[in-house]
Amino acid sequence: MNDDDDIHEEYEESLLVQIEEERLAKKNSKIGRRGSIMGHNIVERDPIEGHERLYRDYFANPPKYGARLFRRRFRMKQALFLRIHDAVIAHDNYFVQRRNAAGRLGLSSLQKVTAAFRMLAYGVTADYVDEYVQIGESTAIESLKRFVVAVVEVFGDEYLRSPNSDDLTRLLAKGEERGFPGMLGSIDCMHWTWKNCPTAWHGMFIGHIHEPTIILEAVASYDLWIWHAFFGLPGSLNDINVLERSFVFSELAEGRAPPISYEVNGRSYDMGYYLADGIYPSWATLVKTIPAPQGNKHRHFAKEQEGARKDVERAFGVLQARFAIVRGPARFWDKDILKYIMTACIIMHNMIIEDERDEHESDRRPRHVHEIETLYDRVADIPRISPSLERTPTLMEFIENRHRIKDKQMHTQLQEDLVEHLWKVHGGQ
Repeated sequence: MNDDDDIHEEYEESLLVQIEEERLAKKNSKIGRRGSIMGHNIVERDPIEGHERLYRDYFANPPKYGARLFRRRFRMKQALFLRIHDAVIAHDNYFVQRRNAAGRLGLSSLQKVTAAFRMLAYGVTADYVDEYVQIGESTAIESLKRFVVAVVEVFGDEYLRSPNSDDLTRLLAKGEERGFPGMLGSIDCMHWTWKNCPTAWHGMFIGHIHEPTIILEAVASYDLWIWHAFFGLPGSLNDINVLERSFVFSELAEGRAPPISYEVNGRSYDMGYYLADGIYPSWATLVKTIPAPQGNKHRHFAKEQEGARKDVERAFGVLQARFAIVRGPARFWDKDILKYIMTACIIMHNMIIEDERDEHESDRRPRHVHEIETLYDRVADIPRISPSLERTPTLMEFIENRHRIKDKQMHTQLQEDLVEHLWKVHGGQ
């Protein structure tokens, strides 16, 4: 091989190297995660300082800000916050504090969970919590997404369950005390404005509010506990369309609901009902007010029904007051993330109600994950799983149950009996 061939090979190698360098330069110049960039401002955050400040302010003994301010700013008491914090860490190791490649400690679990809580409670943007918590915008968003998913997966089965036999007994007793035997709660819908709704979906999600919204259907009881939450339908639908698509009466239609029996005005009934406003259909499981009532009996019934039906409106108001993120416009693009956020807020709303309702009882629930494991994580106590021997309802039984739920004649009869019952109980006053 002569000198000319050597020079030619070296030229080809240098040309290939130059082409590869240009390719990498073009790749690095694209928008995305790019590492160090000339002229790019790098924020030197101190996660250790942020954690120590957060710990001194709220979790030290004694803390800088006491229990009253903790309850105001975190929307719940410290014991409940720590219970959720411990459960989230046990469920998702993303929240566990780690060291980076240089051996430097990263964000603590308290910082990540607090950033998510502040965004939920105050409805602020991700970069708003950076100054106090010392957390980047992208990390705050990731913490929020993982936090709401963890809350739903850990606590969803317990705090978004259907009423069991004990719950039904308590709800029925309270309903009879208020003059509505057989009442299980109130049902209504709430619209959550979707600021970043994709343009192609605007026609589907814009309804009477004249901006994109997503609908939440909920059932709430007298203590503002939300027993049913159906979220995700577009805002162009009304309450009737949402009711036809929801699963609020699915257990009753499938024959799996606990049995109920009560009397109104001397007549026996075997299905509970919810109070609803005038737009809802005349079903046997819904009791509506009387529009333009005539006579003292009907006026008294309308007044009592409209007053008791405000339970669900109050529940919506308290939910939005506790978690401002569901009161303001939703800024996420992904509808699934919005569903997790709404569901997690409802779950924590119910947890707060339970915690503050039972605060003076001696048999309170355990507040930390390790306490729960001490009570329940025993091999000897794990029950054996056996196949269900309950008979599955036939198609004809399912259809018959649906007809009973939508029975307009029974709806009219129940309303008339309630009119007479309320007049006998309270009418004289």
